[in-house]
Amino acid sequence: MTEKIVKSDAEWRAQLTPEQYQVTRRKGTERAFTGAYHATKEPGVYRCVCCGEPLFDAATKFESGTGWPSFWQPIDESAVATESDRSLFMRRTEALCAHCDAHLGHVFPDGPKPTGLRYCLNSAALTLDETGAGEDAAE
Repeated sequence: MTEKIVKSDAEWRAQLTPEQYQVTRRKGTERAFTGAYHATKEPGVYRCVCCGEPLFDAATKFESGTGWPSFWQPIDESAVATESDRSLFMRRTEALCAHCDAHLGHVFPDGPKPTGLRYCLNSAALTLDETGAGEDAAE
């Protein structure tokens, strides 16, 4: 993993769309079934919209029925950080890009085998690189 990316609020606002900024830098959530990737089945690598780090291979994406893109495993365990989230009067585990601290979504223990995890993410936090299928999985 390379050095952590740190930018000012103004720099993030200039780089991201308003929705991307609200989701990734203000821990927002897009409405279910509205994100660009909730039903996408294309191969490739899902990258952080803020810094471009490879986060999830499309081969680990599954249909969770929740309305958000769901994955059972990141490309590399060190690519996604987690933190306890006690907002909204509940206890959840927040998923963050380990490289730039972008809010991605949450992780739940109700996913499929082999991990049993469901990384429930916002499409606004991701970009799909269809040319990078499998390239970054070995890094």
